[in-house]
Amino acid sequence: MYKPLVWTGSLVLVILALFLLAEINQVTNTAATTNTVSFSGEGKVTAKPDIAVISASIVTQAVDSKTAQDSNSTKSNAVSAFLKKQGIADKDVKTSGYDITPQYKYPPYGGQPTITGYQVTQSYEIKIRDLTKISTVLDGLVTAGANQVNNLGLQIENPDALKSQARQLAIDNAKKKATELEKQVGISLGKIINFVEGSNGYPVPMYSDTRAVGMGGGAVTPTIPTGENDIVIDVTITYQIK
Repeated sequence: MYKPLVWTGSLVLVILALFLLAEINQVTNTAATTNTVSFSGEGKVTAKPDIAVISASIVTQAVDSKTAQDSNSTKSNAVSAFLKKQGIADKDVKTSGYDITPQYKYPPYGGQPTITGYQVTQSYEIKIRDLTKISTVLDGLVTAGANQVNNLGLQIENPDALKSQARQLAIDNAKKKATELEKQVGISLGKIINFVEGSNGYPVPMYSDTRAVGMGGGAVTPTIPTGENDIVIDVTITYQIK
């Protein structure tokens, strides 16, 4: 008669014991991670850009879409021929957009607008690997028919190795601060329990020269200093305090 009660009581005691052990373990772990200290570090690597990326567009207008497209295609072929002449590979010339947009005339006192023509815009992204040709390409694009040169970015094509160097410098910087604090305050640091990384990237110098449709070139060829880019990595390392 009493055996079920005994078994029930024993089971309750076991459950309570397991719960108590779990609570003790949680308190122990919390205590182990409560006393922590974090150190930040910054690493910076400077390098010269090795590619230039140009965004350019050919904009044409006509009373009908076919004429506008034909005119755009003629200029597009001229641009492609010019880039090949400059030694720019096909893989480095990409069409980034192609738009056909109706042009409307709006009545002065309301009413339905009427289509007066069409505008065709073909946009390119062009990579220049020989940076000495930047000015020549900018001027030649406009002469060939690219009547909008939107911007130029000077970049590092493969920054991963440089980022790795910057990361290591940031880690060394944070660990140096940790070692200095141990000596100054007299604490003993344990294992690393957290690591956070942030990248500030690097500034990309930009050149912008948007030319209106029909204005063409005629400007003095610009001088484009390439300068240097900074790759910056920030890290935060958190230690247990023994």
